[in-house]
Amino acid sequence: MSLTAIKPGIAISELDSWGSLSGIGGEILEGGDVQAYGKLTHGAPTEPVSAAYFGTSKGRFRLVYPFDEQAVIVSGEVKITDESTGDTRHFKAGDSWFVKKGTSTVWDVLSDGFVKHYLAVS
Repeated sequence: MSLTAIKPGIAISELDSWGSLSGIGGEILEGGDVQAYGKLTHGAPTEPVSAAYFGTSKGRFRLVYPFDEQAVIVSGEVKITDESTGDTRHFKAGDSWFVKKGTSTVWDVLSDGFVKHYLAVS
């Protein structure tokens, strides 16, 4: 058994560069070439269950969820809009959510960047 503590306040600089958000399935709407960062804490994205820190630089983008996800913001601030309902929520460090696979969302990163920790189930 392995226990991994989720670190509050982790910065993007502590994560690995994953390249342009558009390269991993996001659609950039504003803010230039939004960059993605991450560090896996369990499994791999191709496995049925995975977990990781994930963050981006400031910008506005669309993500359609390829899996069910529970996440918590560990640093930064974002607004996320569920495109099917128009519901917009404001999240900052310590806030969490659950989102179902296939949900189309629009993200507005309000701070210079943000980091979340997520648990994904395919």
